[in-house]
Amino acid sequence: NALCREIVAQKDYLQGAELQTIYFGGGTPSLLNAGELDLIFNTIHSYHSIANDAEITLEANPEDLTLDYCQMIASKGINRLSIGIQSFQEKNLVLMNRNHQASDSIQAIQNAQKAGINNISIDLIYGIPSNSVSDLDIDLEKATSLGVQHISAYSLTVEPKTALHKLIQTGAIETPNDEVAQEHFSILVELLEANDFIHYELSNFGKANYFSKNNSSYWLGKKYIGIGPSAHSYNGISRSWNVSNNSLYIKAIQENQLPNEEETLTITDRYNEYIMTGLRTIWGVSLDKIETEFGVIYHDYLMKQVQKFLNDDLVFIEDNVLKPTKKGKFLTDGIASDLFMLN
Repeated sequence: NALCREIVAQKDYLQGAELQTIYFGGGTPSLLNAGELDLIFNTIHSYHSIANDAEITLEANPEDLTLDYCQMIASKGINRLSIGIQSFQEKNLVLMNRNHQASDSIQAIQNAQKAGINNISIDLIYGIPSNSVSDLDIDLEKATSLGVQHISAYSLTVEPKTALHKLIQTGAIETPNDEVAQEHFSILVELLEANDFIHYELSNFGKANYFSKNNSSYWLGKKYIGIGPSAHSYNGISRSWNVSNNSLYIKAIQENQLPNEEETLTITDRYNEYIMTGLRTIWGVSLDKIETEFGVIYHDYLMKQVQKFLNDDLVFIEDNVLKPTKKGKFLTDGIASDLFMLN
């Protein structure tokens, strides 16, 4: 109910633009039932026009994706799934304290396919210290054999106060190692590209015509609105974000207040963001855009800062577009930070 009230309150944020993507993400949206989805979709339809070919994604845990549930969400217009599989091996799922088993993941993908959802993305984790290269191969071969169209692959990170953090503290498993992660990343890129996946963003691989429209819009600097606790919105000039606490969010909405904070982005903020997102993607950083949108000072600064990375063969320039080399892809976040300009 609070989500729907915020949709109404924020109805003019995108100034009537037709919606190209809708993304149910964060938390566990696969807990939503048919009535709740109807309520949300009816509210969206009441205040926005939605493109006929809109990409409508639901993030889901494998254990939630029964055949009945997949058929239900497909009937509501959801045409893309992002499934948090992480690994097809039991030992890794136990290590990451996941609730599902490998068999649940396989069944979830097959259920979605039977329900007619033919745009399926899965999350995989690499860089697990206890995993050998052959363990990584098992996950990748299983993923590619199941006929999914998109894979998001993330290096293992350790969050405080998690079961994984405790295991590392007690010495039960090793701390994640950057060298292992980089080796796994190289193998992952090679194997997925050999299976016709295009490495279009640092952590994302898609078959032709199956890049995530939602995430690509973010990386390409398009406007978007986020609804719900912790959600972020961007209108090209400013960014706003909602309070993360569920109770405080609902209380504010009930009191007809928008529970968010806002910041106006400086030209330097926008330059830094473009460097960060552009370097991570297949589209790179257009040097022409840097000069026309940000000015000669930013262009000259970038060319000075990037020289050492050109010399080290970590980036290259082609058709006046700056991109990371194969060697530099794993290091793009660090490279980007060295190209940022301080406010």
